[in-house]
Amino acid sequence: MSTLLVSSPTAAPKALQQPAWPDAAVLERVTERLGAGLPLVLPAECDTLRRRMAAVALGDAFVLQGGDCAETFRDLSLDTVSRKMDTLFATADELSEAMFLPVVVVARLAGQYAKPRSQPVETKDGVTLPSYRGDAVNGLQFTAGARTPDPHRMLQMYAASGATLNVVRSLLAEDGGQAGCRELFVSHEALLLDYERPLARTDARTGETYSGSGHLLWAGERTRNADDAHIGFLSRISNPVAVKVGPRATPQELLALVDRLDPDREPGRLTFIARMGADRVRDALPDLVESVAAAGAPVAWVTDPMHGNTVSAPSGHKTRHFDTVLDEVTGFFEVHRALGTHPGGLHLEMTGEEVTECVGAGVGLGDVPRRYESACDPRLNRSQTRELGRLVAELATPVGV
Repeated sequence: MSTLLVSSPTAAPKALQQPAWPDAAVLERVTERLGAGLPLVLPAECDTLRRRMAAVALGDAFVLQGGDCAETFRDLSLDTVSRKMDTLFATADELSEAMFLPVVVVARLAGQYAKPRSQPVETKDGVTLPSYRGDAVNGLQFTAGARTPDPHRMLQMYAASGATLNVVRSLLAEDGGQAGCRELFVSHEALLLDYERPLARTDARTGETYSGSGHLLWAGERTRNADDAHIGFLSRISNPVAVKVGPRATPQELLALVDRLDPDREPGRLTFIARMGADRVRDALPDLVESVAAAGAPVAWVTDPMHGNTVSAPSGHKTRHFDTVLDEVTGFFEVHRALGTHPGGLHLEMTGEEVTECVGAGVGLGDVPRRYESACDPRLNRSQTRELGRLVAELATPVGV
């Protein structure tokens, strides 16, 4: 039986970045079907990841988290999933060898179908339509039909995520005989509360509530207010959880998030994913890390060098420069080394395909439109991801080795 996580009517926490569904009755029927479905991941799997993340928080492991900015139904294929997994594992192996630490692999996969937007609407040629919020909500095409939010898409998201997890588990089973026991966990931003709440289930073993939609869920920079609905949802599930924090975050805000999400100060429960921007990371991050450490909060710290470094190419496409991405990772390591804390991981928007969405490491500025396939933000391609992994491995190699 599912447990629908709803807030007290008197609390009325804000639920930001939610679609304006046109038909409440249709939405209710969809959420009832989601609530009656099987969980996509099991509590025991989430507990395993929580133990792995505890090692990250304590400085005994590193985490590599990566995948699409926004998964799309059109790109759902065995080859796409296989190449993404292969890229992540190859990068993780290089990092592990250099750092002398196990690397936990967490994919942005099997659930990353909803996206926050800066504006609720988009205007082109005098026509205003709802913004694209990911395939779980509406379509990318700029037509009234495609852009109208449709709750049935959440059922398609559920089916696509389940199919993806079947492929992941099959590939891991095939690989296990040759390369030892591989582990890959899946994660996504817990943005779409009408999808997340019906998939939260009470575990018969412990009586605790787990999300059945993914092993690790996170709240984004736009939805991380400690008193709002997304943090409220994360506070009531026992999965490992994360919060993205930008350069305007304050120590007080992070300590409020610790109190709400990890009141018992348990390693592995909470991760902060810093998305500062290369020009801000060295100035904005130290106070946050110091304050959290002084409060005795055993969080894992991960760098997201993608979201704070987006620029426009001459073609009008959003892009990111490889050297800027690397600079933010370098700054992240510098801050932690200066403070004596553990730089716990790397969070990337990447793909196993040789797209041309980010500039550098073999992709010129004029190449960007040539193979731009992302539905939202630019991703590192396979070669760029492997090169970044190699350079981060050099950066992370212990002194004297």
